[in-house]
Amino acid sequence: MCRDSNGNFVKRFLLVAGLLGAGAAAFFALRSQAEPSIPQTRIMSGAAGSIEGYARVDGPQDLVFPQDAGPHNEYQTEWWYYTGNLETAEGRHFGYQLTFFRRALLPEDQQVARESDLATEQIYFAHFALTDVGGSQFHAFERFSRGAGGLAGAEAEPYQVWLENWQVTQGTDGVYSLHAAQDGKEIDLEFVDRKGPVLQGDEGYSQKGPEAGNASTYYSLTRLESSGSVVVDGRTYDVVGLSWMDHEFSTSALGPGQVGWDWFSIQMDDGSELMVFQLRREDGSVDPYSSGTYIAADGTTTHLKREDFTLTPQGTWHSPRSGGDYPGGWTVSIPTLNLTINVEPYLADQELNVSFSYWEGAMRITGEKEGHPVRGSGYLEMTGYAASMAGQF
Repeated sequence: MCRDSNGNFVKRFLLVAGLLGAGAAAFFALRSQAEPSIPQTRIMSGAAGSIEGYARVDGPQDLVFPQDAGPHNEYQTEWWYYTGNLETAEGRHFGYQLTFFRRALLPEDQQVARESDLATEQIYFAHFALTDVGGSQFHAFERFSRGAGGLAGAEAEPYQVWLENWQVTQGTDGVYSLHAAQDGKEIDLEFVDRKGPVLQGDEGYSQKGPEAGNASTYYSLTRLESSGSVVVDGRTYDVVGLSWMDHEFSTSALGPGQVGWDWFSIQMDDGSELMVFQLRREDGSVDPYSSGTYIAADGTTTHLKREDFTLTPQGTWHSPRSGGDYPGGWTVSIPTLNLTINVEPYLADQELNVSFSYWEGAMRITGEKEGHPVRGSGYLEMTGYAASMAGQF
C-alpha cells in the first residue's frame, strides 16, 4: 500500500490479492446472479490472481499529479491507504485505518462492452478500523462492492476514492475530507498536506524481488495535518493529529520463499518521517529486497537498503482468534541516521479478522535521534504470523 518503499507492496498488494482471492470471488459470483452478462468463470479466474495480460511495473515511471492520484486499471491491483493517530484536548488517543483496494477481474484487452450500468471489470473492497485507546477497544469492518453504478471507485480530478459512504475527497485549496461510519463508530476528518508526494523506492519504483515485474509504483503523503471528530457509541470527540497516505499499484506477488512482511510508517515530533519494511522468508531470514525511506523535516529523502537498518522484535502477543503469535513491539535501529526508536502498540490487540487475518494498528514512538530524545506516533502492519502469505495469490 507508497506504504512501503518497496516491501510494502508487500503490505497491500499481497494482502489485497489474498483477500480478493479468498473473499471477493465468492462475493461477485453471487452478485453475478443478478447480472448474467458476467460469466461466473470469468469472475473466478479474475480473482484467482492470473497476471497474464496486465501491465507490469518494470522501472521508474514519470508520475504526474493529480492524474496519477487516480486509478490505474491496466494493473491488476491498487490501493489507497489512510492511517493516522488522533487525540482530544484531554489526551484521549485514537488510531484509525481506512483503506480502499481495487482489483481487476480481467485485463483491459479482454474486456467486452456490456449494457448494464452495474457491469464492471473492477471490484473494490475497503477496511475501516478504529483503535479507541481510552476505551481499550479495537473495531474493524470490511465491505465489498463493484466499481460501477456509483457504488465504488476512484477518480483523479477532482480526487476521490470511495466505497458507498466510506470516502476520501479533495476539496478546494488542497484540503481533503475523510468519512467512514459503521455500527456506531464514525470518523470525519479534514487533511492539509504539508509535504506533498514522497516517491518510495527508486523514484517510485518499489521492487519486491528479483523476478521481472515483481515491483510496484508507490508514493506516500507522509504528513497530513488532521482535524475533525470521532464518534464512539453516541459520544463525539473532537480530535487533531497526523495522518499518512500510501498509494500503490502493481501486478505482482510475493516471491519464492517470502511468507510475510512487517511495515512501519512513523511520524516524529521533529517533523521527520520514516517508512521501513521487511519481507520475511520461510527460513526465518529477512529478504534482501526489504527497504525504506527517511523523510527529513525539510522534505529531503534518504533511501534505505536492507543493510541500512535492523528491526528487532520485542515480546509476543498471541491472538485468541487466529492463533497467530505476533511481535509485541519492535526496536528500529538505523546507524547511518544515528536513530534508534522503540515502537510499542497503543493496544496489544489490533488484529483485523476480516477476509484474511492480519495485524495493523496505532503505535507509540520513543527513542533517540542524533543523541536527542525523539517521540512520535505511527502505524504498523504485520502479516504472515497467523498464516503464511505464500500461495495466497
